[in-house]
Amino acid sequence: MLNVVALNGRLTADPELRHTNSDIPVTSFTLAVDRSYQKQGQNRQADFIDVVCWRNTAEFASRYFKKGQLVAVEGSIQTRSYTDNQGNKRKAFEIVANNVHFAEPRRDSGGQPSIDVSPGDNGDFVEIDGDDDLPF
Repeated sequence: MLNVVALNGRLTADPELRHTNSDIPVTSFTLAVDRSYQKQGQNRQADFIDVVCWRNTAEFASRYFKKGQLVAVEGSIQTRSYTDNQGNKRKAFEIVANNVHFAEPRRDSGGQPSIDVSPGDNGDFVEIDGDDDLPF
């Protein structure tokens, strides 16, 4: 059986860390994930997908992720059934995250990426003249 999900989307709110009765860290958040197609003359639609993180992943997400941030999530789909306040049976679908990652450069306080690379600036890279000593 295969149950693998990879998502890339923006957080709709700051994740909040909670603990179970057994003191296990858990956080949940919703990702706004753009659909891959757009109808002509309309805005691109997004799906809002619930994600749950446990233990160290929950602590990491709650500490470093903020509303509006682009994040990548790898995990699996899980379903659960429950009864709502009116006595109706409901089914919830959510992603249980195994890994969460930053999906954009870190931003400074002005909302701009903190990486400052000027055009033509190669950073720490040095151009090698000729290819005589290259192993490939």
